Amino acid sequence: MSDTTTPTLPAELIPHDGRFGCGPSKVRDSQITNVSKGNPGIMGTSHRQPAVKNVVGSIREGLSELFQLPEDYEIILSLGGATAFWDAATFGLIEKKSGHLSFGEFSSKFASAAKKAPWLEEPTVVSSEPGDAPAPQPMEGCDLIGWAHNETSTGAMVPVTRPDTDALIAIDATSGAGGLPVDMSQVDAYYFSPQKCFASDGGLWFAAMSPAAIERIGKIAASDRFIPAFLNLQTAVDNSRKNQTYNTPAVSTLLLMDDQVRWMNNNGGLAGMVDRTTESSSILYGWADNHEVASCYVTDPAKRSLVVGTIDFADSIDAAKIASALRANGIVDVEPYRKLGRNQLRIGMFPAIDSADVRTLTQAIDFIVNSGYANS
Repeated sequence: MSDTTTPTLPAELIPHDGRFGCGPSKVRDSQITNVSKGNPGIMGTSHRQPAVKNVVGSIREGLSELFQLPEDYEIILSLGGATAFWDAATFGLIEKKSGHLSFGEFSSKFASAAKKAPWLEEPTVVSSEPGDAPAPQPMEGCDLIGWAHNETSTGAMVPVTRPDTDALIAIDATSGAGGLPVDMSQVDAYYFSPQKCFASDGGLWFAAMSPAAIERIGKIAASDRFIPAFLNLQTAVDNSRKNQTYNTPAVSTLLLMDDQVRWMNNNGGLAGMVDRTTESSSILYGWADNHEVASCYVTDPAKRSLVVGTIDFADSIDAAKIASALRANGIVDVEPYRKLGRNQLRIGMFPAIDSADVRTLTQAIDFIVNSGYANS
């Protein structure tokens, strides 16, 4: 029999910070301070003047340091998030035909955008069921091959490694960049939005681009292909080199991003961030692997994400009730990806999230399960 009274968690089972969302994600207090007090006079000023351009320059330099960019790689940015980048890539990065690994909601979207572009050939798509992921591989006739470093909807991750191919490698790193290991020499366009590991707001995209990617962008831009101004990657390259964006950005997002990148570099760089996400994910998956009614949705341990954890529950437990009870106690955004439709929780473990809070979260879930409130 289910207890209909929402359980009140003891104080020791309340995480220091109850934000575990997979984007937008937890924002650290110093980032808010950086927006409100750390940069007086910047909000409400021109993004083409030194005050804001210096912030953009700081972000670009900080990301270059964080990712240890190879020589001649560049950080490019523009507006619209990763969704806009997919469309921009169909206009300005794919020459004739692309190949894609598809293993969830977000990894499938770039393939879908390429398929709908009438100026491109039908893309090659290698798929796996959600919860699994295919291996990177060459794809005949493709001049660009893309996949997601981390599938945000399922918590499956795929390594960034260059297959035996001359194609450009484009990696959607929206939920992985800054929290998963990466060797940038293995990729030509490593692009992401800032509302996940970088604990910022959405509306922008950033990309670490190789000389080959920038050369491809220039070649297509010089052709007779129509490219909308907002989606013109050559325009993004030209403006990024001036530490600005073609259209007006949200300056508060840039300030949040700048503070987070500084924090990352001051706390061990990418290796330090991966240490944090590895500790958090080890806590979560170790707990689930040894649980009577919980289990890891991604069954292959090598494919389990370090930054997004999806935990299934037995039919005897209603995961939605667990999420509801947690929310009533100030622990928020652990609901599963809506389109996946599983009896599960999805837990963000981005670098800003303390591993101790992940451990406390697992204890809070146990308390709710043991109370009988979540019984189906």
